[in-house]
Amino acid sequence: MSTKRWLPGTQCIAKHDHTKPKARELAFRKGDILTIVEVCEQKGWYQAKHNDTGEEGLLSASSVREREAIRVDPKLSLMPWFHGKISGVEAVQALQPPEDGLFLVRESIRHPGDYVLCVSFGKEVIHYRVIYQENCLSIDASVCFYNLIDMIEHYMNDQGAICTKLVKPKPKPGMKSAEEELAKAVLQAEYLGQKVAVKNIRCDVTAQAFLAETAAMTKVHHKNLVLLLGVILHNGLYIVMEFMSKGNLVNFLRTRGRSVLQPKQLIQFSLDVAQGMDYLESKKLVHRDLAARNILISEENVAKVSDFGLAKVDPKGTDATKLPVKWTAPEALKHNKFSAKSDVWSYGILLWEVFSYGRAPYSKMTLKEVTEMVEKGYRMEAPEECPPSVYTLMKTCWEIEPGKRPSFKKLTEKLQKELKHIGDS
Repeated sequence: MSTKRWLPGTQCIAKHDHTKPKARELAFRKGDILTIVEVCEQKGWYQAKHNDTGEEGLLSASSVREREAIRVDPKLSLMPWFHGKISGVEAVQALQPPEDGLFLVRESIRHPGDYVLCVSFGKEVIHYRVIYQENCLSIDASVCFYNLIDMIEHYMNDQGAICTKLVKPKPKPGMKSAEEELAKAVLQAEYLGQKVAVKNIRCDVTAQAFLAETAAMTKVHHKNLVLLLGVILHNGLYIVMEFMSKGNLVNFLRTRGRSVLQPKQLIQFSLDVAQGMDYLESKKLVHRDLAARNILISEENVAKVSDFGLAKVDPKGTDATKLPVKWTAPEALKHNKFSAKSDVWSYGILLWEVFSYGRAPYSKMTLKEVTEMVEKGYRMEAPEECPPSVYTLMKTCWEIEPGKRPSFKKLTEKLQKELKHIGDS
């Protein structure tokens, strides 16, 4: 057990319910956020404050774990709707005159580490606390998001638990009005009578290198690959893709969860991705950034691989300090050796994401710990209720020797059998 002593101001999350406290003890429920006020003389005990009720009392260190520090996405500063640390009063002033769906996001002053979504509706401004917990952001506990940008994108398309769909970002002072800068710089447009998505590629590659790579990508066609229709070179680089109405796989899993998505659907998504990757492997193309966030879902619930080939022309694809460490194979991290087999390793992590309904892999570990532990043979445990045969498949993807990992063709065959087995049972 850790002997670390927490300092006053440390935020903790309750590991279980404690609704019948003894005298002077603090009452709380599992998942509640508590703040250490002072260290007690008795080892392992603290005076703490409940973040929601404001009540204070004694707290045993064994009842809680330290709350992870929020990882601020550097892209947030580019978002016109993100105003940083401003008060609720300042947010209300910023959202004048009233306009339904006008919104901004600020950092919570009362609850450090959380955010607040402020939305104008009627003649009021409604403040929604966005809680950061278990590596997720959520307004409504049933819907979780990988990051704020994904959350805003979701509520621009679906009212969900809030008063109205988000319509128009309120630009922060000093930023030009940028209504066209939607979340993730992905715009919906129409091309030859069909809906398409136009994505801005913010990378410092030369136009020639980018165009050479994407020219090959436009010739790649498969039912489980997002169709790349073309490239626009005008005041920046843009790619035109088929429109995928249900967004990325991480958010699709998190916003529906176990109660909506049955194991058969999870295996179908996994099979879709394996088939798309088998096709890429047959064309000698390497993805380099395979993860659930780069899988998009169509209106018909078909999973398609997106952003293949882009990592190769983006400098972060060869800069070890910017690689998606938790998804990247050991040989790619250490020696920059990317191959279909390193994609298979990433696919194993993606399988884990799918069967954990969008949880973040290695959520309690730092990137350094992940790198060191994986090299020593550590592998994640099976997600809750994951079929043993699927977990066995994950582990074959995580063989330390690339040659021992299965091909995407073999993965496809195994998942087709798995799908048939579920259908027959």
